[in-house]
Amino acid sequence: MRIIFFGTPDFAVPSLKSLLDAGEDIVAVVTQPDRNKGRGHRLTQPPVKEYAMTGGITVLQPDSIRSAEFLDTISRLKPDMIAVVAYGKILPRAILDLPPKGCINVHASILPKYRGAAPIQWAIVRGERTTGVTTMLMDEGLDTGDTLLMETTEILPEDSALTLGTRLSAMGARLLIETMRRIREGSVRPVPQSGEASYAPIIQKDHGRIDWNVSALDIHNLTRGMYPWPGAVCFFRNEKITLIKTAITDSAAKGEPGMVELILENELRVSTAGGTLSIVDLKPEGRRTMSGGAFARGRHIREGMRFEHK
Repeated sequence: MRIIFFGTPDFAVPSLKSLLDAGEDIVAVVTQPDRNKGRGHRLTQPPVKEYAMTGGITVLQPDSIRSAEFLDTISRLKPDMIAVVAYGKILPRAILDLPPKGCINVHASILPKYRGAAPIQWAIVRGERTTGVTTMLMDEGLDTGDTLLMETTEILPEDSALTLGTRLSAMGARLLIETMRRIREGSVRPVPQSGEASYAPIIQKDHGRIDWNVSALDIHNLTRGMYPWPGAVCFFRNEKITLIKTAITDSAAKGEPGMVELILENELRVSTAGGTLSIVDLKPEGRRTMSGGAFARGRHIREGMRFEHK
């Protein structure tokens, strides 16, 4: 089958690799344009582009996938199928109708839960215990197409968006290959989505802002879900702090939300509106990651001092 692959971030690379390893004919890869990233604003290629170029695959980076020029380009490639993994834009009807075998999407949730751009992050932030991957036939909606195959996995207590995303990326690659095999065999039937839908909007920097007036569990989940970007952020004496690793203690809060309760060798315990949060590792802006205890000693923090919301 002639396949055009749409994808952009690291999450999509294993799926592209699996298609190539399976001997599929990838006639082109479509990915987002190069972007300026980091403090130096260095022009950076999407991970999918970097991987495709190592295999000599044609890479297309249109500013608009709705332009007549781009539509003409991919029409000339005569794809039998389009595979989409975390591309970052909704495909228009003109593209969806192009391949006779349809457009197959790999989505990192059990649909219809967590439709949208950031299902991995929001599943952790909202305290879900399980998640998974869904393959589906795409339509013009936001992850609303008929489902093909699903696979579930547990969200581990220590999972961050990085570790869970790595697992789901590999799972999605396997499920995409299985989906294609069953499409060829005619042994998979599209099923309309059912159940209550939820949404996972694109992550913004402000989503990582810590509010100490919630529970320790909520802040712990925020820390995990916002790692590695944008990070769970608070302030101490106007210094910006990103929490890297936290834990839930068994003790009830002893002070007002944000107050330092206890300073230990390697951790710092802070009151919340529901329980006490242990800060195991944190990163002051512009400095290296350090333990909560080391931060407290370096800043001469005493019990009773408070972290700020902003």
